[in-house]
Amino acid sequence: MARRRSSTSAASAFTRAYQRGMNALTKATLRNGKRIANQVQRAAAEQFKPPRGPGDWLPGLALGPGGARRYHLYRPPDIARDERLPLVVMLHGCGQTGRDFAASTRMNLIAARERFFVLYPEQDRLVHPQGCWNWYDRRSGKADAEAATLMAAIDQVGVLYPVDRERVAVVGLSAGAGMAALMATRYPVRFKAAAMHSGVAPGAARSPATALGAMRGRHVPPMPATAVGKAMGAAAVFTTLPPLLVLHGDADLVVSASNAMSTASVWATATGAKPGIERTVQRGKRHPMRVTEFKRGGRTFVMLCEIAGLGHAWSGGAPRLPFSDAAGPNASRLVWAFVSRQFKAAAAAP
Repeated sequence: MARRRSSTSAASAFTRAYQRGMNALTKATLRNGKRIANQVQRAAAEQFKPPRGPGDWLPGLALGPGGARRYHLYRPPDIARDERLPLVVMLHGCGQTGRDFAASTRMNLIAARERFFVLYPEQDRLVHPQGCWNWYDRRSGKADAEAATLMAAIDQVGVLYPVDRERVAVVGLSAGAGMAALMATRYPVRFKAAAMHSGVAPGAARSPATALGAMRGRHVPPMPATAVGKAMGAAAVFTTLPPLLVLHGDADLVVSASNAMSTASVWATATGAKPGIERTVQRGKRHPMRVTEFKRGGRTFVMLCEIAGLGHAWSGGAPRLPFSDAAGPNASRLVWAFVSRQFKAAAAAP
């Protein structure tokens, strides 16, 4: 009997210890789960929180051949009833959201001062887990479908808000740069200017299999004008392509810096522009950059800015943010300076 009571007592002690362990584990799991849930909730709330600065941060949803895409529109304050403002479309890179891109580039602060709308479409993570725009898969038609969906977002914004449709520009970083180039070549008459930051040369990839090699600079698009149009998918009259600003860091380890010159050469060939003399520009202690302008008839159709020491990041972006380098020249100011000049040149052209 003593041995049985001893066995029963040991079993009871084991059971109590097991229950205590399970209770502690349950409490720890609940605490961790609550902490993780709070972190997710804070992150979600942060994405809907407007970036700093005056003006409005307006959500929207557009439907197109590539499905549905969310977007946010920055609207500067105090728009007059009869006022129509330019629109700059900003396409984020992989691993970013539209709000991340707005925070990094601080384009809204420039838009508030210079008075223009800024559209931030956002890639659906169900379509691409890393949030990359599909600039490359043209062979299957997926890239063109996504570009058409983004055009639907632009059209929707143009209907809902006082956008001047004669002053629209498209800008992108990395995968967003590739998509910006695709949109500018597919719909050249819709844009008066385009800008590619750290992107792959247009026409360098047509499928997922060739995209990685293109990022590494292995696939150089063809140079003859007739082949350029075919590779880029441009309209029959290549000179309808909008002027292009190319920004790229020479220390980029994600997208080879050789893509910058390839992009400029392709675009210049397609628009009949000739290169000028390269010059070096540096503002204070910021990274210096080599600037080459490609002109036709006295007008700049391509501006190439190769930035020394810049990696795969938005040049001059907000500090301490991913894909943002505060030490570089201010790319947002460079973009707006280029875009606004093209708006004026297009308005003055016969």
